Amino acid sequence: MDILFGNPIFGGGRSLGLRGRARATRCQTAAEYTQRWGWTAALVEAPAGAADCDELPPGTGPAEVRSAWLRRPEAELRLLTGVAFDVLDVPEAVGVQALVRLERMGVRPGPVLVAPGISGRRALFLVAPHTAEALPDLLYKTGWDDAELDLACHGSGSSVPAPPTPLTRWLRRPTLETAARPPEARLLLGTLAYACHRGVAELVGRH
Repeated sequence: MDILFGNPIFGGGRSLGLRGRARATRCQTAAEYTQRWGWTAALVEAPAGAADCDELPPGTGPAEVRSAWLRRPEAELRLLTGVAFDVLDVPEAVGVQALVRLERMGVRPGPVLVAPGISGRRALFLVAPHTAEALPDLLYKTGWDDAELDLACHGSGSSVPAPPTPLTRWLRRPTLETAARPPEARLLLGTLAYACHRGVAELVGRH
């Protein structure tokens, strides 16, 4: 676990111990996002948020990640949206339901995260950049612009949490193809909107 792409991370071959290995593993994970997938990450300290963070641009290696984490030991790792990808954000249950429907339809989604949100756990679908700007028009074209949907989009200036941040996990891990070319939002949006609308209807019916 102390090796990333064939290169030692820390320690010059010395045993790192349990804590050292845990730190090496989380730095390895963060460096995978920046080196392997070419994304921009950030170490963000709550509650200051993006205003107080260390940005980790594409190509950042594990040693640089470790130095940044030593400066901010309590920071959480987040992926910046609006450059390599935007993110469609729906409730976790909606996202899981939508994934099942998409697979039955033969549509292959890109990477999907599950993470805590203000209103409960959320499913975060990575989609092509600039989706946030186009979302109102996309909803209008698909006939969902007037519906009550628990659906948001994170674009430029935003970010989403990612492992090893606590309580986050991948539902669909990135691949070289999906990391470089996340799907167009229009391929997923109708199914996500339908699942959101159905979820709202079910909740209303319970009252």
